[in-house]
Amino acid sequence: MRGERRDRVWAGGMAVLVGALLVLVLWRGLLLVGSGTAAGVGIGVAVVVIAVVGAWVLWRSVRFGLRMQTLARELESEGGLPVDDLPRRPSGRAERAAADELFERRRSEAEADPENWRVWFRLALAYDDAGDRSRAREAARRAVALHG
Repeated sequence: MRGERRDRVWAGGMAVLVGALLVLVLWRGLLLVGSGTAAGVGIGVAVVVIAVVGAWVLWRSVRFGLRMQTLARELESEGGLPVDDLPRRPSGRAERAAADELFERRRSEAEADPENWRVWFRLALAYDDAGDRSRAREAARRAVALHG
Protein backbone atom coordinates (compact mmCIF):
# COMPACT_ATOMS: atom_id res chain seq x y z
CA MET A 1 0.00 0.00 0.00
CA ARG A 2 2.85 2.34 0.82
CA GLY A 3 4.40 1.87 -2.61
CA GLU A 4 1.03 2.56 -4.22
CA ARG A 5 0.79 5.91 -2.45
CA ARG A 6 4.35 6.80 -3.43
CA ASP A 7 3.56 5.94 -7.07
CA ARG A 8 0.43 8.10 -6.97
CA VAL A 9 2.33 11.05 -5.52
CA TRP A 10 5.09 10.58 -8.09
CA ALA A 11 2.60 10.44 -10.98
CA GLY A 12 0.71 13.47 -9.67
CA GLY A 13 3.93 15.43 -9.22
CA MET A 14 5.08 14.60 -12.74
CA ALA A 15 1.69 15.58 -14.17
CA VAL A 16 1.89 18.94 -12.37
CA LEU A 17 5.44 19.52 -13.64
CA VAL A 18 4.49 18.66 -17.21
CA GLY A 19 1.41 20.88 -16.90
CA ALA A 20 3.56 23.75 -15.66
CA LEU A 21 5.99 23.23 -18.53
CA LEU A 22 3.11 23.28 -21.01
CA VAL A 23 1.84 26.55 -19.53
CA LEU A 24 5.31 28.08 -19.94
CA VAL A 25 5.56 26.80 -23.52
CA LEU A 26 2.10 28.21 -24.29
CA TRP A 27 3.06 31.57 -22.80
CA ARG A 28 6.24 31.73 -24.90
CA GLY A 29 4.26 30.78 -27.98
CA LEU A 30 1.79 33.58 -27.34
CA LEU A 31 4.66 36.03 -26.89
CA LEU A 32 6.04 34.94 -30.25
CA VAL A 33 2.64 35.35 -31.89
CA GLY A 34 2.46 38.86 -30.43
CA SER A 35 5.88 39.77 -31.82
CA GLY A 36 4.32 40.80 -35.12
CA THR A 37 7.09 39.39 -37.30
CA ALA A 38 6.23 36.70 -39.82
CA ALA A 39 8.79 34.27 -38.41
CA GLY A 40 7.72 34.99 -34.83
CA VAL A 41 4.04 34.49 -35.62
CA GLY A 42 4.71 31.29 -37.55
CA ILE A 43 6.89 29.77 -34.84
CA GLY A 44 4.52 31.05 -32.15
CA VAL A 45 1.52 29.37 -33.75
CA ALA A 46 3.46 26.10 -34.01
CA VAL A 47 4.50 26.34 -30.35
CA VAL A 48 0.91 27.06 -29.25
CA VAL A 49 -0.34 24.05 -31.22
CA ILE A 50 2.33 21.83 -29.64
CA ALA A 51 1.38 23.07 -26.16
CA VAL A 52 -2.34 22.44 -26.79
CA VAL A 53 -1.68 18.94 -28.13
CA GLY A 54 0.59 18.25 -25.15
CA ALA A 55 -2.11 19.38 -22.73
CA TRP A 56 -4.63 17.12 -24.46
CA VAL A 57 -2.26 14.12 -24.23
CA LEU A 58 -1.55 14.87 -20.56
CA TRP A 59 -5.28 15.14 -19.80
CA ARG A 60 -6.05 11.84 -21.55
CA SER A 61 -3.24 10.06 -19.71
CA VAL A 62 -4.29 11.35 -16.30
CA ARG A 63 -7.95 10.55 -16.99
CA PHE A 64 -7.03 7.03 -18.12
CA GLY A 65 -4.97 6.47 -14.98
CA LEU A 66 -7.80 7.67 -12.74
CA ARG A 67 -10.29 5.40 -14.51
CA MET A 68 -7.98 2.43 -14.14
CA GLN A 69 -7.60 3.21 -10.45
CA THR A 70 -11.39 3.27 -10.09
CA LEU A 71 -11.71 -0.11 -11.79
CA ALA A 72 -8.94 -1.59 -9.65
CA ARG A 73 -10.59 -0.38 -6.44
CA GLU A 74 -13.97 -1.74 -7.50
CA LEU A 75 -12.49 -5.09 -8.46
CA GLU A 76 -10.56 -5.21 -5.19
CA SER A 77 -13.70 -4.46 -3.16
CA GLU A 78 -15.42 -7.39 -4.91
CA GLY A 79 -12.48 -9.67 -4.13
CA GLY A 80 -11.71 -10.12 -7.83
CA LEU A 81 -8.36 -8.35 -8.05
CA PRO A 82 -5.77 -11.03 -8.85
CA VAL A 83 -2.93 -11.61 -6.43
CA ASP A 84 0.45 -10.95 -7.98
CA ASP A 85 2.19 -14.18 -7.10
CA LEU A 86 4.18 -14.72 -10.28
CA PRO A 87 7.80 -15.71 -9.79
CA ARG A 88 10.03 -12.73 -10.54
CA ARG A 89 13.51 -12.29 -11.95
CA PRO A 90 16.01 -10.17 -10.04
CA SER A 91 15.02 -7.27 -12.32
CA GLY A 92 11.44 -7.48 -11.03
CA ARG A 93 9.97 -8.72 -14.31
CA ALA A 94 7.81 -11.83 -14.22
CA GLU A 95 9.39 -15.07 -15.36
CA ARG A 96 8.36 -15.63 -18.96
CA ALA A 97 6.89 -19.15 -18.67
CA ALA A 98 4.72 -18.26 -15.67
CA ALA A 99 3.57 -14.99 -17.28
CA ASP A 100 2.69 -16.81 -20.52
CA GLU A 101 0.69 -19.45 -18.63
CA LEU A 102 -1.23 -16.78 -16.73
CA PHE A 103 -1.79 -14.85 -19.95
CA GLU A 104 -3.35 -17.89 -21.65
CA ARG A 105 -5.77 -18.35 -18.73
CA ARG A 106 -6.76 -14.69 -18.80
CA ARG A 107 -7.17 -14.69 -22.58
CA SER A 108 -9.48 -17.72 -22.34
CA GLU A 109 -11.55 -15.93 -19.71
CA ALA A 110 -11.86 -12.85 -21.95
CA GLU A 111 -12.86 -14.97 -24.95
CA ALA A 112 -15.49 -16.76 -22.86
CA ASP A 113 -17.01 -13.54 -21.49
CA PRO A 114 -16.08 -10.69 -23.86
CA GLU A 115 -18.56 -8.18 -22.43
CA ASN A 116 -17.23 -8.37 -18.85
CA TRP A 117 -14.90 -5.50 -17.94
CA ARG A 118 -13.45 -7.52 -15.07
CA VAL A 119 -11.92 -10.18 -17.34
CA TRP A 120 -10.52 -7.47 -19.62
CA PHE A 121 -8.95 -5.70 -16.65
CA ARG A 122 -7.31 -8.95 -15.54
CA LEU A 123 -6.22 -9.61 -19.13
CA ALA A 124 -4.58 -6.16 -19.21
CA LEU A 125 -2.61 -7.08 -16.09
CA ALA A 126 -1.56 -10.38 -17.69
CA TYR A 127 -0.42 -8.58 -20.86
CA ASP A 128 1.59 -6.23 -18.67
CA ASP A 129 3.19 -9.13 -16.81
CA ALA A 130 4.04 -10.72 -20.16
CA GLY A 131 5.77 -7.47 -21.19
CA ASP A 132 3.31 -6.48 -23.93
CA ARG A 133 2.54 -2.90 -22.88
CA SER A 134 0.65 -1.84 -26.01
CA ARG A 135 -1.80 -4.73 -25.81
CA ALA A 136 -2.10 -4.22 -22.06
CA ARG A 137 -3.22 -0.67 -22.73
CA GLU A 138 -5.69 -1.84 -25.40
CA ALA A 139 -7.20 -4.38 -23.01
CA ALA A 140 -7.35 -1.74 -20.27
CA ARG A 141 -9.15 0.66 -22.63
CA ARG A 142 -11.63 -2.10 -23.41
CA ALA A 143 -12.21 -2.66 -19.69
CA VAL A 144 -12.84 1.07 -19.17
CA ALA A 145 -15.24 1.19 -22.14
CA LEU A 146 -17.18 -1.84 -20.92
CA HIS A 147 -17.34 -0.48 -17.38
CA GLY A 148 -19.17 2.59 -18.63
